[in-house]
Amino acid sequence: MPDPASASRLSESITRAATALRVAEQPLRILGLLAWPQEVRRTFLAGGARRLPRVDYPKVDPRPVRQALAEARRVIPDCGPARPWFERIAERLDEAASMTTQLGRAPFFEHSRRLYGAPSETLSDARTTPLKLARRMRRLLDRLSHIDLGAAEDATVTAEALAERMRPAVARLFGDEAPEIELVETLSANATAGPSRIKIRAAARFTDRDVAQLIHHEAGIHVATALNGRHQEALPILAASHPGTTRTQEGLAVFSEFITGSMDLDRLGRLTDRVLAIQMAIDGADFVEVYGYFRDRGSDEREAFEQARRVFRGGVLSGGAPFTKDVVYLDGLLRVHDFLRSVVAGGRADLLLLLFCGKLDLDDVPVLCELADLGLVAAPKFLPSWAEDRRFLVSYLAYSGFLGRVRLGEVHKRFARLLHDAPPVKFA
Repeated sequence: MPDPASASRLSESITRAATALRVAEQPLRILGLLAWPQEVRRTFLAGGARRLPRVDYPKVDPRPVRQALAEARRVIPDCGPARPWFERIAERLDEAASMTTQLGRAPFFEHSRRLYGAPSETLSDARTTPLKLARRMRRLLDRLSHIDLGAAEDATVTAEALAERMRPAVARLFGDEAPEIELVETLSANATAGPSRIKIRAAARFTDRDVAQLIHHEAGIHVATALNGRHQEALPILAASHPGTTRTQEGLAVFSEFITGSMDLDRLGRLTDRVLAIQMAIDGADFVEVYGYFRDRGSDEREAFEQARRVFRGGVLSGGAPFTKDVVYLDGLLRVHDFLRSVVAGGRADLLLLLFCGKLDLDDVPVLCELADLGLVAAPKFLPSWAEDRRFLVSYLAYSGFLGRVRLGEVHKRFARLLHDAPPVKFA
């Protein structure tokens, strides 16, 4: 431990740099810049879904971001153990600023790829890619398609009805700090969440299960980590939702859907097909072709358009340069689940709460442990209900880790032989 005077100077430098990085992040409202007006969908569908949409994006001035980054970079060398972390964040913010200057152009894709990855890029385990994961998941889902799981829910819940059901849920979670629920005409997704408001696209329609998914995903994770980040007075950057945190934040949000029982095969299929559709676009498929892919997968016209829009927002609609953010969901889910299982198996359940202290990436955990040791990290104020019940969470993760060590290959073969000639079950 440094002497008290040195520790004080170090803490001051860390907070100055974290504050400057937070200032640099604030102009970067990436998803807001990528939103399409409703008229784009109406025109596309009215024309028989045969012509590429026309989308105009705003011109973005990156200077405010880069000026704040210059201030941060003057202080970062004095930040001791936080220096590599801050340098990674600064690089990501610089890359994101460059991406916003290329909206609707081919270079947009290269910036997106560097920030979020691409389907065919090898993951950190050096064995697989998001594309291989998606293809494997799609094969598994297709093998289950013949099973009668009951009729799929109709998307009959309006945005207004969703908002009415969300308001009491966020009030229970966050009390006086609950975000406003706002309906907007133009949005880059069906719903987005920040610390002050959750925005819902007014024209969107939802199922009852979608409602639960959005409450756990948007409020339970995205709002909670944003509000907890706001309470980190020494590390304001933890309130920032920047591309360097996207994989972990979305992975944690999808994990929350699983552990609360609000995931289903339709949702899992959508997450999978987005990865496959991004690869189609990289390979040259245009918006109309990707729209057709989602139609062939069973989506209605509106849903197919929205799924294709997620792939092409900010990119080139004639193909070759999509937005790759949606490759992070499956990959992020696996990383978060593996991390949670590993920390429990390693006797480090103390790290579970750290994930909710703000917007962070799994690679940030070691430095945040050091900064917590310096007294710079506050405990999370808000937790989703499933994370509050740590007796259940740790028992689940302990069993999941145990199961992961069981050699399931032979088990699968044994049951495959056992059930080979067994006819499908038909109850009287």
